[in-house]
Amino acid sequence: MLLITLGIIYGDIGTSPLYVMKAIVGKQPINPEVVLGGISCIFWTLTIQTTFKYVMLTLRADNKGEGGIFSLYALIRRTKVRWLIWPAIIGGSALLADGIITPPISVSSAIEGLRMYNPEIPTVPIVIAILTALFFIQQFGTKFVGNFFGPVMLIWFSTIAVLGIYNMAAHPYVLKAFNPYYAIHLITQYPGGFWLLGAVFLCTTGAEALYSDLGHCGRKNIRITWVFVKISLLLNYLGQSAWLLEREGSLLKDKNPFFEMMPQWFLIPGIVIATAAAIVASQALISGSFTLINEAIRLNFWPKVRVVYPTDMRGQLYVPSVNWVLLAGCIGITLFFKESSGMEAAYGLAIIITMLSTTTLLMYYLYLRRVSIYFIIFLMVLFLTVELSFLVANLDKFPHGGWLTLMIASALIFQMWGWYAARKIRNRFVEFVKLKDYLNLLRDLSHDFSIPKYATHLVYLTSANMSDEVEAKVIYSILQKQPKRADMYWFVHVDVMDEPYTMDYKVIELIKGNIIRIDFRLGFRVEPRINLMFRKVVEDMVKNFEVDITSRYESLGRKNLIGDFRFVVMEKFLSFENELPFYEKIILDFYFFFKRVSLSEERAFGLDTSSVTIEKVPLIVSPIGEVNLKRIK
Repeated sequence: MLLITLGIIYGDIGTSPLYVMKAIVGKQPINPEVVLGGISCIFWTLTIQTTFKYVMLTLRADNKGEGGIFSLYALIRRTKVRWLIWPAIIGGSALLADGIITPPISVSSAIEGLRMYNPEIPTVPIVIAILTALFFIQQFGTKFVGNFFGPVMLIWFSTIAVLGIYNMAAHPYVLKAFNPYYAIHLITQYPGGFWLLGAVFLCTTGAEALYSDLGHCGRKNIRITWVFVKISLLLNYLGQSAWLLEREGSLLKDKNPFFEMMPQWFLIPGIVIATAAAIVASQALISGSFTLINEAIRLNFWPKVRVVYPTDMRGQLYVPSVNWVLLAGCIGITLFFKESSGMEAAYGLAIIITMLSTTTLLMYYLYLRRVSIYFIIFLMVLFLTVELSFLVANLDKFPHGGWLTLMIASALIFQMWGWYAARKIRNRFVEFVKLKDYLNLLRDLSHDFSIPKYATHLVYLTSANMSDEVEAKVIYSILQKQPKRADMYWFVHVDVMDEPYTMDYKVIELIKGNIIRIDFRLGFRVEPRINLMFRKVVEDMVKNFEVDITSRYESLGRKNLIGDFRFVVMEKFLSFENELPFYEKIILDFYFFFKRVSLSEERAFGLDTSSVTIEKVPLIVSPIGEVNLKRIK
């Protein structure tokens, strides 16, 4: 598990030595104040932000073993504090937006090492080819490839540690950079030193992944492996600083200190190892995006899209639409910036917004856990001081490409908020009725032989949370919209729980052998395969002699054939008979547009059967007032 943890968790943060020191030094002459101050800032950033905030503190906020900003939100959303939805949506959107740049910058930084052999080599086509192949294999699942991730990252971290020691051995005085004086001096005394925090921040951009992938590896494994990872990273940064200090006053130009400090004979193996590590880093981001979107769907932040489970690994999923959109985004980023140095200028601005969002939700979580208010205030001051400093420093990146990731994040925020708000508006006007008022009528309809039988078993999906209620439209569909006689009526409700992998159900017999309600309680990471789950429930009820599903047709019943089941799904559309305020009209138009292009209700609920009827139901949110028609002769 420790080896697997290395492969899954540390791709992003583990490949940061490829570009961090290069970004800190920039195009200015190599200056000892910048080098030592930069290393000092890196050490204290990894200590405060990654080790203390995420590894020691945030990993405690697990949702039945699962982590990530949406899992954290699911832990606290039952408090009904409405504003908490904003840090969840903003953080999730920013994480997805900045994630688009992770594969290109990691792969580009590795491939650019080839320029040490041929400065004119075109790296962009190679990067695009690697990214295309990486996204193409997602549809087959990464179980096989994943077996190699752990060993690859073990080789990677061992390599960067040895390279760091090799270069640092002749200049051990670089260890003095652990003194916070050098970090403080760089930020407060060196001209323009504060803005270098934007480059320093790149060393911790993968910290959010430690929390997001908690469910894959477990808290203990992450904490143990982080000790090895942090030591390896720091050794490599120190080695790069020693190499830089040997060349004080010179310009880096297009050189990357990571590759420059390698022995000449090791360059090709080093590039191969770096490229493999970059691919692992990209894979971690892609898998994380799939998980994030899947959680957003379950929490009603995202339209229903097709989710595929290519392997039997827990948590392993594939979202085709997201996969190809991510590929298009990564190719666009590569073509737009061309060089990793250009991507560095855009990288990090959105992810710091995610970290601020996580801090906000984490502080409220600690408050609910009755942690000392003084300790919470101390943590808020510490983390907000660090993260707001990084945010201000990263604002310098806005005109150099940061605007792109913020634009993507803004579009995703609008998407998530619009979908959530529209559902809230829609649900306000859904009318529920008490089932007890219609039970006798439904029973009489079931025995009214003057009406042709619609189905032996008629199954309705209902959104009513109360077991004694159902939508008025369902009753209208059964009794008035072509009366539907059936031997048994089933009402099925799916409740998405705040726990990730809950799979419970409850059966309520409203009229024995005639009207039954089933409530499924599914975790927010569980695919609602209702067709399969419903069949399993019915099989269990038959085994317990609670229900008889033998066909009620005499000729078929004598042969003990099973009766037919028909599912009815009520699909709403926005009626023309509405007088809506401008805001609600825009939100609902947005909602129904994306509903048309997203996954249909029957496929979203896993009703992959021919026995499904879709009934279109007009949604009248704000009825038109009195119509002044005048009769003439």
